[in-house]
Amino acid sequence: MSEAPLVLRSTRVVTPEGTRAATVAVSDGTITAVLPHDTPVPPGTRLEDLGDDVLLPGLVDTHVHVNDPGRTAWEGFWTATRAAAAGGVTTLVDMPLNSLPPTTTVDHLRTKRRVAAPKAHVDVGFWGGALPDNVKDLRPLHEAGVHGFKAFLSPSGVDEFPHLDPAHLARSLAEITAFGGLLIVHAEDPHRLDAAPQRGGPRYADFLASRPRAAEDSAIAQLISLARESDARVHVLHLSSADALPLIAAAKADGVRVTVETCPHYLTLTAEEVPDGASEFKCCPPIREAANQDLLWQALADGTVDCVVTDHSPSTADLKTADFATAWGGISGLQLSLPAVWTEARRRGHDLTDVVRWMSARTAALAGLDRKGAIAPGRDADFAVLAADETFTVDPAALHHRNRVTAYAGRTLHGVVRSTWLRGERVFSEGEFTPPKGRLLSRTG
Repeated sequence: MSEAPLVLRSTRVVTPEGTRAATVAVSDGTITAVLPHDTPVPPGTRLEDLGDDVLLPGLVDTHVHVNDPGRTAWEGFWTATRAAAAGGVTTLVDMPLNSLPPTTTVDHLRTKRRVAAPKAHVDVGFWGGALPDNVKDLRPLHEAGVHGFKAFLSPSGVDEFPHLDPAHLARSLAEITAFGGLLIVHAEDPHRLDAAPQRGGPRYADFLASRPRAAEDSAIAQLISLARESDARVHVLHLSSADALPLIAAAKADGVRVTVETCPHYLTLTAEEVPDGASEFKCCPPIREAANQDLLWQALADGTVDCVVTDHSPSTADLKTADFATAWGGISGLQLSLPAVWTEARRRGHDLTDVVRWMSARTAALAGLDRKGAIAPGRDADFAVLAADETFTVDPAALHHRNRVTAYAGRTLHGVVRSTWLRGERVFSEGEFTPPKGRLLSRTG
């Protein structure tokens, strides 16, 4: 027997048409109507009056390394999805590497789904992996429902997920294009990386020099050229180099089917503020200078960059050594992505409608999740309730991902997530979680 219908009411509801006072009606986990704020509530309806707290569509984070099974000391579906729920993220899409086995065959996908199913506090989808030797597995993975295929153009950092050289990239992309799939790419040119100065030690400036913008720019140019020739659909992961933006903008203007993401850490942290030895700030490609960051924000505003995702890539604390050359490269940001981006967005004159477009609507579209990403009739009743004007100071002890290492420690951020809802059920509220209610998703578009 279904529960009584639910109504959520707020003076600030972020819809595809803008932010307005509204009443949102929900039945059987689906949004049925977005009505005027003063619409009478029928008898027997559950009313949640949120006052002036903002009702957002749940965020869709399409770049999360859960590492489960196999490297669960780093992260896992239980902890990652709790961190997601605490941050207003109602859907995440898991990356195919850092788990053992990686998601590179249908059997490996089944293993990952079996592990994730009882642990998911939010909905979870899966990317497949494109490796030099698994072209035969790509179509079966697509038919099994993965949202697309992740590839590296430079070494990934784990031996079981080798990168694609130009010949293997062309072969994989041709196969993926043949069945209408999506290739998502870590775009750094290994030859440019090899030619860059490689100095170990604690100086962030040395690490930054070892991952030059030219490595990103060259790899993105190669990817766009291939996409242009074959009319392939490609997506550039975690863009950090603003030097690549004119090339991307020109490709889009020419009709090349390329989309681009960036990450909260590139939008909110700068190279100038990274202390030497503080490898909680290490990621690849790296956090760059403030002037570069300004151009990334401009590209978000004009649509050259499509969306913002975390690239949540945790590890155990012992791997975050003071030597930037050997420390694990990854930022843990899943729980803090919404307040981090909102804090900087509001400072730069953007509103929550922009944030929702970048972190929910466009990410849902990227992954082919047509029931996610908007407060609109027919969509899943996935919500984040945000006290947008309240602030908090980041305390690592309050984070829910497994290893509480964060580049945001001690920072004051705007936006407190009051509660998170999944298909009309509250899954997180004021620090408390319900038992796992997440579902495993497959591509729908």
